[in-house]
Amino acid sequence: MAWLVLFVAGILEIGWAIGLKYSEGFTRPLPTAVTLVVALASFFLLSVAMRSLPVGTAYAVWTGIGAVGTALLGIVLFGEPATAARLACIALIVAGIVGLKVFSGG
Repeated sequence: MAWLVLFVAGILEIGWAIGLKYSEGFTRPLPTAVTLVVALASFFLLSVAMRSLPVGTAYAVWTGIGAVGTALLGIVLFGEPATAARLACIALIVAGIVGLKVFSGG
């Protein structure tokens, strides 16, 4: 169950990272409010997952999910470059997330 909670926390991290872009430096009230609520929910779920997962593993997986999802959405939503090198680096992050899950003993 902790891994599912951590996964949802990571998905929410993607949401607030993208929300930061839409809030335009916290100058747009609605995107700012949504971003803050999603960020709080993400932090809360991360803290719940850390009750039973090692802190290093949980934090690394949470940030990894956020990094991968945000990078991919940056490509899709904002036209950021999708070079082979960039996609390979994203794949390495995914491999790290999978490795932490497999070898964490949780």
